[in-house]
Order: sequence, then C-alpha cells, then structure tokens
Amino acid sequence: MAAFWQQRGRRQENGGLGSVIDGLGSVFDVLLANARLVLGVSGAAVLAIATLAVKRLIDRATSPRDEGDPKAEQKSLEESWQDLALIKTTPKPPKKQRREDLSEPLLSPARPLVPGEAPDPRGSSAPLGAPQVKSSPLRCLTLQEKLLSHSSQLAVPEIQVSLVPQLARSICTQLQNFLRNKCPELPFGRFFLSGALLDGLEVLAADHIHLMLPVVLDAGLWSLISGEDTVVRNPQYWMIKRIDLGYFPRGCSPWDRFIVGRYLSSSVLNETLHKLLVASINWPAIGGLLGCAIHPVVASRELKLEVKHDQVDLSITLFPVVEMEDKVLLAVPPEGLVENLWLESFYRAEVSRVKQLDAGDSGARQLCLRILNGVCKSQPSLHKLGGSPVTHVLLHLSDAASDWAEESLADRFQQVLEELVASLEKGVLRSYFNPKINLFSGLLEEEIDEMGFVLYRAISEPEVLLK
Repeated sequence: MAAFWQQRGRRQENGGLGSVIDGLGSVFDVLLANARLVLGVSGAAVLAIATLAVKRLIDRATSPRDEGDPKAEQKSLEESWQDLALIKTTPKPPKKQRREDLSEPLLSPARPLVPGEAPDPRGSSAPLGAPQVKSSPLRCLTLQEKLLSHSSQLAVPEIQVSLVPQLARSICTQLQNFLRNKCPELPFGRFFLSGALLDGLEVLAADHIHLMLPVVLDAGLWSLISGEDTVVRNPQYWMIKRIDLGYFPRGCSPWDRFIVGRYLSSSVLNETLHKLLVASINWPAIGGLLGCAIHPVVASRELKLEVKHDQVDLSITLFPVVEMEDKVLLAVPPEGLVENLWLESFYRAEVSRVKQLDAGDSGARQLCLRILNGVCKSQPSLHKLGGSPVTHVLLHLSDAASDWAEESLADRFQQVLEELVASLEKGVLRSYFNPKINLFSGLLEEEIDEMGFVLYRAISEPEVLLK
C-alpha cells in the first residue's frame, strides 16, 4: 500500500490524469474500508483481491515506461495477463439464495456472531471447500399419488367412529321399547342400524345413519306387484297387496289398518310413525339419559331425528322396511298422489357385491368408492351422485375391467368419471341388479346438466375434484 501512495503522489504532479486516479483511489479506499461491514469477511477478501489487481493495471498504465529496457513492454504484458488471471481465479461469492431453497436444511449450524461484528446478510455459509448443496426441484405428483394422499384425508375421526354407532344403538333401543309398549299389536321386527359408517365406506364425518324398522308381514296375506305393472310404470317401486280378503277379511293382519285400496300404504304408515315421534315420545328425558339432545324434525317428510352431542351432531333417518321375496322395500314413496309405493333398496346387495369382488382379487374398489363418495359429498352439485349411482357405475366397470389392484387406482378412477359423464349425457344409468331401472329417472334436467358439466371438466383434469 505504501508504494501505491508514493506513486499517487507523483501522479498528482501530472495534472488531470492524476486527479482522476486520485478519485478512483479514494473510491477503492472507501470500498475496502466498508467491505467487511457490508459484505462480511469472505466478501471483503474477494473485493480486496479484485481491487488490488485493478490498481496494478492502473499503476502500469499511468507510470512512465522505462525507455532503456527493451523487455519493459513484454514484461508489462505478462504482468497484465497475470493480473487478469488473478481476477478470473478469484473465488466467486455464493449465489443469492432462491426462495425455493429456503426450505433446504443447512449443512452446519450457524456460526455465532463475534461481538461488534455485523450479521452476514447472506446467512451462514458452508466452510470453504465443502460441496454445495443443490436444491432438488419440486416433485410433481401423479394422479395415483394424489388419490392415495387424498384417501388418507377422508378418514372419519376416531371419536365419531366409536361414539356414533353407540349413541344410535342406544336411541334405537329406546325407540323399540317405546313402540312395543305403545303399539304392542304391531309386530315390528328387531330394529337395526344401517349405513356407510358401519360398512367402512363413510367419509369425512359420521353425521348421518339409518335406523331400520322391520315390518313383519304374513306371506300368506300379502303379495308383491311390480311398479312396472302399475300406473307409475317404474320398476324401482313395488306395491304390497292384501290378498285373500274373502277367506281372511280385514283385521286378520295387524297391518290392515294401514291399507288404502287393498294396498299397504307406505305414506299412511309414515304419517302414523311421524305423529308418534313428534307428539308421544319424551325425547328430552331420553336425551338426558343418554347425555345428548334429541329433536324430531317436524317439517320433514322423512322420519328424522336430530341428535346433538358434545362431540358430534348426528342425523338419524328412520325407515320402515319390508323384506319379501328376496326384495328389500323401504317406505319411501315418490312425491305425488301415489301413496302405496315402496322403494326397492339395493344397498345391502351393493356393499356385499363390492366386498365380495375385492376379496376375490385383493382389489381397490372400496378405496375407489370411498374417494368417489368423498368427492360427491364435498361438491354440492354432485350430492345426488353419491351412494348408489356411483356404486352401480363401479360395479358395471368391474365386469369390463379386471385389473382393480391398488396400482391401477388412477386408471379406474378416471374410467368411472368417463362412465358417469357418458351416462349423464344419455340421462340413463342402468341398475346393476335390474337393468330395467334407470337410477337417473328421479333427477331434474338442470341437475343432470350441472353434474355433467362438472364431471366433463374433471375428465381432463381429475385433480380438481380432490381439492
């Protein structure tokens, strides 16, 4: 440095050029003085080396050339190349850290600050000579991985899985005891629970369950008539006809009080039970005994109870059910003037068939069905597709596609979406157990259009349904 200041003194005598050099020297001095504060130790070292090389170039450019030395020009060129090499071999400061690198773990803990030393704005750096850690690029998940990840988010909380069936069975027992005492002449069978929660197909939350009230009929007094042979022309419904009235007049069957036009009326039975639920049962007392609040839904056409517990809100729907001739019939009449129709339920057959197929080939049908039910439950426009419609599409596809291993989950999921869109375009979804039944017959045209639009968009990007 002393030699540099002596040369600077001589150059001041040369006038303007000396002034320029003086200005540059002052700038370099300021940079060097503050480099450690701003750049840290390693940054200051880099700047010092580069500054020294530039100063040497300037010194040779401004100092008088020795005319008597023939090697002076060659020496000057060699020194210039050496200085350039010095600049090029100067270690480069580490690159500015990118945002995506912030999540990468550091190789070594941060060095504590020395008293009086300013913190390094670039953060702690690895020791010299240590290999630099390259941030791995973000990994793009496949549809298969997204489906498996999404399925883990559909699990019902454990507290609900254990509490809801226990609470519903307690209410079931109380209701059974009440009806036996209030209507001992009506031969109800043993009440039982039903629903996706009990079959391992429930998703997100256990907020509803079905309570079945078996209606025991004497097969010699009643027979079934398909709804296809009635004015409704709908094979999904059945009528239960009272027979042999000449030999067994009214009153021989305890259910004759619910007959309308020689047919057992589902509407009349529901109305009678609704009055009992609303006006006759002391629900506050039962709720206090069970540690919850129970309220019958007065305005609903269904027989429904709302249960509020500290840990769960539950909806229980009651269904009078008749089992005859291998048919399961629910007292769910369609809206309109027809009061005597009973809806055929395939739920028990659906679940049994899906589990049977999975047991035969270790398939992932139940997993696929849970994901699809979760999609329909989380998408308001797809609510009416959940349950039976999705299950029947999956069963139809099981006959066509034999590979239902978990590794093929993404392909099967995509195929179910495509089959649903094709069925919505036609407005027809054939029941797996009775091809005469169109499961879309009860949907409005606007509902079909909305569901078809949502699923059509999802075919090209099925991931949108998993958000």
